[in-house]
Amino acid sequence: MEEIQNTKDTTSLRPSERGQGDEVSLPTFNGARGLSYRGCPKQSCQLNVYDYLADIPGNVDETDLVEVQFKNTRKGFYHNSNNLPLEKGDIVAVEASPGHDIGTVTLTGKLVLLQMKRTPPRNPEDIKRIYRKARPVDMEKYEEAKAREHDTMIRSRQIAKDLGLEMKIGDVEYQGDGNKAIFYYIADGRVDFRELIKVLADTFHVRIEMKQIGARQEAGRIGGFGPCGRELCCTTWMKNFVSVSTSAARFQDLSLNPQKLAGQCAKLKCCMNYEVDQYVEASRRLPSREIQLETLDGTWYFFKADILSNMITYSTDRRMAANLTTITAKRAMDVIAMNKEGKKPDALDDSAPTKVSKPIDLATQEDLTRFDRAKKKKKKKKTPSEEKQNNQPS
Repeated sequence: MEEIQNTKDTTSLRPSERGQGDEVSLPTFNGARGLSYRGCPKQSCQLNVYDYLADIPGNVDETDLVEVQFKNTRKGFYHNSNNLPLEKGDIVAVEASPGHDIGTVTLTGKLVLLQMKRTPPRNPEDIKRIYRKARPVDMEKYEEAKAREHDTMIRSRQIAKDLGLEMKIGDVEYQGDGNKAIFYYIADGRVDFRELIKVLADTFHVRIEMKQIGARQEAGRIGGFGPCGRELCCTTWMKNFVSVSTSAARFQDLSLNPQKLAGQCAKLKCCMNYEVDQYVEASRRLPSREIQLETLDGTWYFFKADILSNMITYSTDRRMAANLTTITAKRAMDVIAMNKEGKKPDALDDSAPTKVSKPIDLATQEDLTRFDRAKKKKKKKKTPSEEKQNNQPS
């Protein structure tokens, strides 16, 4: 540790900030190398990826492809044909049609190729290129265009309502040079927005592009926090959305309450699919719920089960909880095997025999006429004059 404290820390400096004589030495702890600053983002952004290969020599030379992120979750791949020294977090001007757009570099090097396998572009031959790093003039135009997005969205919603279109415009994104605007909308069916495009172009004097997205994509773009207390999965890492059915809730014994099962997008929560495979696999080790267990004490019916711990609770009544007894799945299988052979065990739980009693009717525990009894009259409080008369001697 003394050697690390005495070493000059230059890893947190950019190449332009280091001196010519400074050598880059990464701190090591028990032979393990520390994390690189190049892999961490300069700002919190959606769908962030930690570039753990950022400080590996020759990583940038693997490919000239660079991943660039724009507003919210929109990303794209571009060629660094000018061989610019790009790092994660650099703001660049990229090719667009027409003009140019402004985005942030989120990934460089070999990990870009892995990201392309995960979300491949429609036509790899049409990948555009990076022009330059953003200049102050580019940033001024970008900020001006970004400041108009909210007002444009509110105005466009009113225009769509006046035209009688069954659609909802959820977000508006201006291009970096302000010559183009992308309108993201949600609709249940097909929408003829040809007249809408003409009105929007005449109103805002920009080129219009319409993109239809789903409810889950809208929640990912807007962002938020789930009931678990963490940021939404569709905002942080999820790109591909798989359909979710109520059968996933049934396998996990979740309450079929739409308010509890729905997420921010008003659809079934995507996290219901995370553990459903484990529950399905674990449920195969349990006996069927329709099988009744026969003992010398009586007949036992399935009541509930803890799938992951392989514990099953049985009741002596089919419709209500009576004399609940919890046993392991192995014990239930043994009782079922004994019943098939025509045998009945003495008790369901072999560890502690239970005494079976009839279901208790709660209505018979109290007298139903107890509310009809006459109330006792409260004793009237005497006034001071009446107390004085009573205290006088006769």
